[in-house]
Amino acid sequence: MKVLLAGYNLDTDVINELKSHNGQRQDVTPETLSASYARISRDPRPIDELRKVARGEVEKSRKSNSAIIFKMGHHSIAEHAVFNFDLIGISRFAMEEVEKFRLCSYTEKSQRYQKLEDDFLIPEEIKEAGLEKDFVELIKKQNKFYHKMVEAGVEPEDARYGTSLATQGQVGLTVNARNLEFMLRRFASSELAEIRQLGQEMYKLVHEIAPSIILFTQANDFDRKTYGEIKGAWDWGLGTEELKSDVSLVDYTPAGDEKILGALVHSTSDLSYQESLAKVKVMSDDEKKKLVKTCFQFAEFYDRPQREFEYADLTYELIVSAACFAQLKRHRMATLTLQPYDPKLKVMIPSGVKKAGLEAEFNEIIISTNQLFDKVNNVTPLGAQYLLTNAHRRRVLFKTNVRELYHVSRLREDAHAQWDIQIITSKMCELAKQVMPLTTMLIGGKDVYPEIYQAQFGKKPRVLPEY
Repeated sequence: MKVLLAGYNLDTDVINELKSHNGQRQDVTPETLSASYARISRDPRPIDELRKVARGEVEKSRKSNSAIIFKMGHHSIAEHAVFNFDLIGISRFAMEEVEKFRLCSYTEKSQRYQKLEDDFLIPEEIKEAGLEKDFVELIKKQNKFYHKMVEAGVEPEDARYGTSLATQGQVGLTVNARNLEFMLRRFASSELAEIRQLGQEMYKLVHEIAPSIILFTQANDFDRKTYGEIKGAWDWGLGTEELKSDVSLVDYTPAGDEKILGALVHSTSDLSYQESLAKVKVMSDDEKKKLVKTCFQFAEFYDRPQREFEYADLTYELIVSAACFAQLKRHRMATLTLQPYDPKLKVMIPSGVKKAGLEAEFNEIIISTNQLFDKVNNVTPLGAQYLLTNAHRRRVLFKTNVRELYHVSRLREDAHAQWDIQIITSKMCELAKQVMPLTTMLIGGKDVYPEIYQAQFGKKPRVLPEY
């Protein structure tokens, strides 16, 4: 066995300094990694030798990459090239578009732990509509109240509920070239001017570095028009259902517990899946529980359930604040689709605001926001979304399998999690326990995992969370 470290991320400033001391090197590009790995399937030479050849033949490597991706359709070679971006001064609203992509990594400036300044973006949609003056006046009013709340002792994580989606932030993004190309194509097709500009700036930075593996970046009708065509072709009417619950379980896998257990039998036997299900159906409740407990007997708080737990799904309709959605959207292995923020769904007012005696003034800010929203929404619905606050809410559909729900619960029901998403996640898990009580019996935040484990096994797990 031979294992080599083929490469790793370097800061751009370090790369530029190395290049300045070594002339105009042509091989400072991740394309050589893609090209060398692409040759593995047909070239018997060791990979490290293929990498050396690729570094010495950069233009040939680029032609090879383009041919393999474009002509042969083997786009996966682009995944071997990875980029890191600093995205600074991006609005909270645009951040939601950036973080839609599953196979990327994000670390975002936290509005929970950092006191906000008065940085906000004025969208092009607002400028073009001639509404900049009204927009700026409202945002400044919101921000002034934010600082008043903080001075009154309201924690920043609660005070931010009064600030707008136009508030600027920053995020560190890590993405491979294949997903970057997909991202740039989506950005180019976006209705949002801020996102289109972001895509253009990102493309400028990488095009010269890796032109052979980032090819299809232009706007396209599939991404640009499909939802609009659906919306324009049908008149769905107006929603009339009263707001009853912010968490509803709207669909789930029937007999989900049995299907997960059947998958476990299938993986640990030579039975067909139908035979495995039949075995589970004649098991007693105690036997089924024993099988589930066997899955968790060695599990620590950081362990995921076995992959067989992915064979049962739960679909929720959630009504969440923008602050809560900022956490929810990070669970990219779930399926998440959404509606725009809607003032008719009311707002989430933090208890910290109420305790400070500022609820009435908070509501005044919301009323002013909603009034301007109605005015702006008639002219530019996209621009109007920037006005709304972290307290405003939207409807989302959230589909997750049981395995991923464990991950959501461990992170979001934990004592350190933001209170808004703690509440939502707790309700989701309670509903899950009603329809799949066996396979969800060890679900819960990582802070309470030792107690959950002890209740089932009579002892604490070996590794405890550190707080």
